[in-house]
Amino acid sequence: MPAVPLPLRPRAALRAVPSLLAVCLLLAGCGAPAEKLGAGGPPGRHGEATPAPAPTASRTAPERLPGLGAGTLAAIPPRTRQAVVVTGRGRNSSRSTAVLYERTKAGWRAGPTMPAHNALKGWTDHHRAGDLRSPIGVFTLTDAGGLLPDPGTRLPYDRSGAFTSPGTGFEGEPLAGSFDYVVAVDYNRRPGTTPLDWTRPMGAARGGGIWLHVDHGGPTHGCVGLREDDLVKLMRALDPALHPVVVMGDAASLGR
Repeated sequence: MPAVPLPLRPRAALRAVPSLLAVCLLLAGCGAPAEKLGAGGPPGRHGEATPAPAPTASRTAPERLPGLGAGTLAAIPPRTRQAVVVTGRGRNSSRSTAVLYERTKAGWRAGPTMPAHNALKGWTDHHRAGDLRSPIGVFTLTDAGGLLPDPGTRLPYDRSGAFTSPGTGFEGEPLAGSFDYVVAVDYNRRPGTTPLDWTRPMGAARGGGIWLHVDHGGPTHGCVGLREDDLVKLMRALDPALHPVVVMGDAASLGR
C-alpha cells in the first residue's frame, strides 16, 4: 500500500520528494539497502566488547562535556548550547546511553541518562550504506517528523504517512511505531529539509537516513533508538536557537 503524506505543515522540500523515494528510504531503515530487510531472517548477534563506562550524568555542571576528548570537543560548533551525547558500550556493541546536556553560565547541565540502541554491528568512522554500523561524529539536529502529530517540538516538524516502519527487527521484534517520531541526524543529508529528503551530499554509497527514532527493542541499521517517552521529552527540549547537536559513538572513540 503506498504511503500517503498527510497535509500537516507542508514544506516545499517534502513536496519535492517523490513518494516512491520516500518509501524506499523508510523501507531501508537507518541507511541500509531495502533489499537487506526481511531477507533470510535476522542476522546473528555479534560479539560485544567489554562495556566501557558511560559518562555519569552528574548534577554538577562541568565546564567541558564529560567523556569527550579534545578532537571530539573541537568538532562541536562554538555556538552550540545543547548536545545529545550518545555513548556506545563498545565499538561492536548495539547498546548505548544518551544524555542531553545544556550549556549554562555555570557549565554543561546534564539531563537524565536514557537507554538506547544503535546499529547491530556497533560504530564506524566511515559509515557506508548497509554496513550495519552507526556513524561516529558530531552532527547537527535541525529537523523532525513522524507518523503521529507534532508532540510539541520547536524543530520544524513534518507529519506524513510515509513515516511507516513495516516488518521485524534483527531480534524478531516488530518495527511498527518506530517512526512515530523522528529527529533527523544531519549525516549525509541536507539540513533544513524534511527527514524524508533523499538528498545525499556525499553520495548514496555513504548511506543516510540516520535518525533518532522510537526504540523498537533491538539493534538498528544505523539510527539511534530511544524509548518513546524519552524521545518525546527530548524533542520538546531541543531548541533551534541553542543550535543542538548529537555527539555519537562508542566511548573510546568519543574520548579521542
